Parts: sequence; structure tokens; C-alpha cells
Amino acid sequence: MPTAIEILKRLAIGRARRSEELGETLLPKRLALPIFASDPLSSVAYATQEILLVLTLGGLAYLHFTPWIGAAVVALMTVVVLSYRQVVHAYPTGGGSYAVVSTNLGPSAGLVVGASLLVDYVMTVAVSVASGVDNIISALPSLAGYRVLMALGFVALLTALNLRGLRESGRLFAAPTYLFIGGVLIMIGTGLLRYVLGDAPVAESSQYGITPQKGDLDLAGLALVMLVLRAFSSGCTALTGVEAISNGVPAFRKPKARNAANTLAAMGIIAVILFVGVTTLAIVAKVHIADDACRLTGLPDCAGYTQRTVIAQLAAAVFGGSTSFGFYYIQAVTALILILAANTAFNGFPLLASILAQDSYLPRQLHNRGDRLVFSNGIIALAVVAGLLLYGFRANVTSLIHLYILGVFTSFTLSQAGMIRHWNRALHTETDPAQRRRHHLARTVNSVGVVVTGLVLVIVLATKFTQGAWLAVVAAAGLWLMMRGIRRQYDRTSAELAVTDPRQDSTPPTRVLAIVLVSTLNKPTLRALAYARAFRPDHLEALTVAVDPESVTTLRRQWNEFDIQMPLQVLRSPYREITRPTVEYVRTVRRDGPHDVVAVFIPEYVVGHWWENFLHNQTALWLKSRLLFTPGVTVTSVPWQLSSATGARRPIARAPGSVRRGEPPNTASHTTRHLTRPQN
Repeated sequence: MPTAIEILKRLAIGRARRSEELGETLLPKRLALPIFASDPLSSVAYATQEILLVLTLGGLAYLHFTPWIGAAVVALMTVVVLSYRQVVHAYPTGGGSYAVVSTNLGPSAGLVVGASLLVDYVMTVAVSVASGVDNIISALPSLAGYRVLMALGFVALLTALNLRGLRESGRLFAAPTYLFIGGVLIMIGTGLLRYVLGDAPVAESSQYGITPQKGDLDLAGLALVMLVLRAFSSGCTALTGVEAISNGVPAFRKPKARNAANTLAAMGIIAVILFVGVTTLAIVAKVHIADDACRLTGLPDCAGYTQRTVIAQLAAAVFGGSTSFGFYYIQAVTALILILAANTAFNGFPLLASILAQDSYLPRQLHNRGDRLVFSNGIIALAVVAGLLLYGFRANVTSLIHLYILGVFTSFTLSQAGMIRHWNRALHTETDPAQRRRHHLARTVNSVGVVVTGLVLVIVLATKFTQGAWLAVVAAAGLWLMMRGIRRQYDRTSAELAVTDPRQDSTPPTRVLAIVLVSTLNKPTLRALAYARAFRPDHLEALTVAVDPESVTTLRRQWNEFDIQMPLQVLRSPYREITRPTVEYVRTVRRDGPHDVVAVFIPEYVVGHWWENFLHNQTALWLKSRLLFTPGVTVTSVPWQLSSATGARRPIARAPGSVRRGEPPNTASHTTRHLTRPQN
């Protein structure tokens, strides 16, 4: 009978899938778009707002820079999308920027990209979920007090959905993504049509003025340049998630590279149309929004006023107020896609972590696939870290946004530089004139890209560093150092375990000395004694520690009554310790014969319920943990199943990664029968 935990697990994530079913989880383009592109598509819900929030720091006078900043963001997105299409074709095995940079610029530079992207994926989840919660609160202000709780609940829901598998989550996420695209296109089309017909929509905030943050001063010179650059860097949040498709090429159906490139192009075109439309409509409707509601002039009570998001104000203006069907529709699909935009990270983070783990930069467990053939450990790790961020920053978008996009532009810039070297190498060997022309054109695109994205990276660092981006820099640097340390540890272990001299490394021990640990004479002890005899060691003895003299006297008497033909060694312990005298004795035996092996057999109870462990002495576990660090010593547990463990037919749990390795489900039971056979 399955346990309650097993039943709940299957209800949450579904039945386990066989390794042979991996091909069935590959994605067609219609499902890949909502899975990998929901983040850049959803960013139109807040990218324009972030531009306006920065420009209004100087009051309303600087909003005329909005279209120019929007045009710069569109140009940058075009360059980045074109560049990543080349990455998809050149490196179809996945890994995206990490693979490009590691191959062409070296492992250390590749690790910079890996660390930056991992941090940015965490921020994608935090920002997307927090922004989605903001839009829910815009429609239902009474929920403002439950902001953090809602955010954490949505992270838990996304985690469960992604643990079910890529294809299943894609089906669930496809409808909200396409409903969002359709709804925003209708809103843009309706609003612009009204503008052309002379009935331009007017935002609810258009009547309010905005007090400059530092008083009524005109910005000029360097201060004005910094304001515009800061607004541009905030608008660049529209580019987050663009690289996810290049990381996830292996998840596409064949032909993988072509399907991924076409999906990337579709994502770029849709994202540009939506961003341009929302930005244009915000200018037409005269949306005024500030980082603090009390900077809005004309409000009767700024303390109790909750500003609606830009897209909420546009929906109300276009569709006839905040009680119209169109308003609630746009708010519902916007909140959905913003929350589901975190799914881009839930797919990108585990894939990238798996590749880094395969290269020994992260724990190998992150490369294992779970029951549903997804990288479950990576999904859970992402959810935990993002949840802690949301809790620590109280799910506040303004606080979280400053930690955002730094990693994306680091990977953009380094991947462009890596692609330039890739094309240079290709041109050295390519002789076909048509191919050489293509390579030259591709290198030109990447050359423009490295200059533009490098400049944006400098701008982002300069404008956001003191606002909180330094935390992202510190996190990425710490992660880089940690991954280097993990790689060194794996390399040291591999070198230590490598076979240098097969004859010397496989030399059998001079003698095998067996010691059976005994506390009382009972069935588990007799089984351990029989099991040790079955190994036919060169020397066999039983060992007990004299903590209680009466117990030792009883043990000696039983030893003689049962006529056990095995010497019983008794160790004195005036301070009632068991572990230290046992370990010291074993080491002494080992010292007398440095080429001998000491085999220690420990009888153990096996209980059926977790709470029963508290009722039995855990000395055996502590002894094993100490003896395992002693050279030349092997430790064997001899289990004795109590009735609670054998009374019910308990399910056999799979080992982590067993699905990936293709192990049969009853491997453990075969092992148990093999181990106990010598005692029969």
C-alpha cells in the first residue's frame, strides 16, 4: 500500500515517467513560446512603467524623453534577438551564453556568465511574482495586506506545476499567455483607434501633477544625462528572459535549432509590438505615476491612495473605467502572465544548473532528473531562494527591480564577444564565398551587439549600483567563488580516486580481521555473529564496552551458556563512553598490521515508524560515523527488522536519480535478499 506522502506526491506532480519517455516531453513551438518567452512578453506590463517612474523623479517636464528611450530599448532588443538566433544555430546542444563564452573565452569567463544568469533567474521569479501581485492589488486593493502571503503561495504553485514536467506546464501556461497577447493587442488597437478618431483615452492620473524629488529644479548637463540613462536602464527590463530559449534548445522538437530560432523570432516581434503599443498608449493617455503617491499634486489624501499600475490605468481609460469588463480582463490576464513569467526562470535555471553540474561546478544532484523527467532539485532550489527574497523584500517590486537585469547584460555582452571569436575561427577554415559572406554579416551583428550591450551594462552598473544592484554583484561574485571551489573539490577527488598502478591499487589485504560489536546477547547479535562468520575472516572476535559491570557479567554468563565459539573482548570505560574506547581499540588493531583490513559488524534495529527511532539508542549511527573516518576499516550494518517494519508491505522508495539511470523499481529488495542469504 502506498503511504500518504506517496499519494500526495502523485496527486501533486503525477505518476513517475520512464527514461524512455523523455522524447514525449519535447515541445512544439506553440508550447515552447509560452514556456520560454513568457518573461520577455510579460515585461511590457512593467517596462514602460519603470521608464516613467524614473523620468518623473524630475517632475512632468521630462516625460517627452519617453518615446526616445522606448525606441532605444526596441533597437537593443532587435540586436539581442538577432544575436541569440545565431547562438541557437551555432550551439544547438543548449547552454546558451554559458556554452558560447566557455568555448570561446575560457571556463572562468563562462562561469561569470553562469553565476550572473543564475542570480538573474532568481530575480526573474521574485520580480515577476511581485509585479503580478501588484496587478491583483490594483484590481482588488483590499488584498494589499496579503501581498507577501500571495507571492509565496504563487511561488509554491509554480513549483508544483513545473515539477509535473515541461509539457504539462506548457499546456497550463499557453492559454494565459495567448490571452494576454490578444487582450493587450485589442487594448492597444482600441486606444489608438480612439486617438485617431479624436476621442483619445485619458488616464485617471492625467489630472495630477508630480513634484520633483529634489524640489522644483531644472535638471541640466550631467544630471539630465544620468536621469535619461537611468530611465533607459530601467526600461531594459523588457529584455529579461530573451536568452532562455538559447539555453533550452534541447527541449524543442526536431529540427531543434530551427524551431528554437523561429520561436525566438516570434517572441521578439510580439514583444516589440506590445512594448511599443503600451508605451505609445501611455503617452497618448497622459499616464502620470510616481514612486511615492504623496508626490502627486491634487490628491486629497495621498497616504490612503494606492496608485494603479500603468497597464491598469490604460485598461480603465480605453475600456470605460475601472468597473468595465475590459479592465478586469486585462488585469486578470496581466496578473496571470506576470506570475507565469516566472516560469521562464523555472525552466532556464534548472537547465543551466544541470549543465554547470555536469561540468562539476555545482553539486552533481542538480544534473539528475526526477520522477517526471525534469531537473527537480534545480526547481526546488530556485523556489526556496526566490521565496526567501520575496519574504525579505516584502514582495516590493521597486525594491527588487534594482537587483534585476545586471546578470542578463553581463551574459549578453560576454556571449557577443564569444560569438565574434567563434566567427573568426570559422572564417579561418571556411572557403566557400557564400558561407564567408554569411559569417562576415553574423560577425558584424555580434560586433554591434557587444558594443551596445557592453554600453548598457556600464549604464546599468552606474545607475543601479548604489540603488541595490551591488547586492546582485556580490551574490554573483560569491556564487562564482563557490562554483570554483566545488570544481576544485571534484577535481581533487577525481585525482585522488584515479587508478595509477592497477596491480598495486588492487592488492588484496594481508589479513581480514573481523570485530562484531555486542551490547547484549539477543537475536540481532546472533545474526551479526553468523553473518561475520560467513565471511571467513582470518581473525574473528566480539567486542563489548563495560559501561555497566552487571550487564557485562550477564553477557559473559550468556556467552558461556550458549557456548559461543568466539572470543569476547571487554573494554573498560570508567567514564561510561562507548564510541571513543571502541574507535581507539579498532585503531590499535589496525596499527598492529598496517596492511590488514578491519571489518566491523554492527547489529541494528530497523523500525517501521519514524517516531520509533526516538525509543531506541542511536549509538550504532554515531559509531559508524566515527569508524568511517578510520583508514583500513570497513563498517557493515547487519539489520534486524522489528515487527513494525515487516508487519506491513512497505513501498520501496526510489533512490534519487533512479529514473534517470533506468533502474528497476525492485532493486532494493534484491539487494536485501542477497545480503541476508549467508545467515540462512
